[in-house]
Amino acid sequence: MTQQSRKIRVLIVLAHPEPTSFNAALAAEATSALQSAGHEVRVSDLHAMAFDPVSDRRNFLTAADPVRFDQQAEESFASRNDGFAPGLQAEMDKLAWCDLVIFQFPLWWLGMPAILKGWIDRVFALGRAYGGGRWFANGYFAGKTAMLSVRIGGAEAGYSSKGLYGRSVQDILYPISHGVLAFTGFAVAEPFIVHAPGRMTEAARREVLQNYRERLLLLRPGDETIGKAA
Repeated sequence: MTQQSRKIRVLIVLAHPEPTSFNAALAAEATSALQSAGHEVRVSDLHAMAFDPVSDRRNFLTAADPVRFDQQAEESFASRNDGFAPGLQAEMDKLAWCDLVIFQFPLWWLGMPAILKGWIDRVFALGRAYGGGRWFANGYFAGKTAMLSVRIGGAEAGYSSKGLYGRSVQDILYPISHGVLAFTGFAVAEPFIVHAPGRMTEAARREVLQNYRERLLLLRPGDETIGKAA
């Protein structure tokens, strides 16, 4: 099957509170590019959804133990008994549906915003994203691809072994790309990184969006255009 004829299902998870932010612009560009190419796109705009990042008994309709809360035990029980809260189940269904998931977020304190970390804490549940010996190549999401699209406030020079932070962006993102995504079976594409868009001219920002569009139109699950895990 040629790249042109392969239609894929894409989930974009956007984690930024401002609709006019560059993160939102990147998510909109991705949606436009992929839909124009004939692909099916769904967007989970976490702030627009007022997604609750707190993981506790509100995750569940069921209770394995109503006295003492053990998250993994409750997740396992809910996975076997269709016991997840409807909003949470909807996000799990999107992950099961998609071929490619793009996480669009700003790097805050060298990590994900809390709302996105909470989404992962709640949606990547035992029995739905991992468990029972299913991880990495044998993971629940084997055959799917994930990509991180990250806006970084600082200049590129700060992110190297000799820079201000003493680590490359790939090193900083490793707990996400490897510890979350590769662990659950995703093939992890090379991240798309944008440094300091607030310091760019409007023309430079438009060029970044065009480069992002072109990059996305090359991505196909399983194709050689998919990069190695960061």
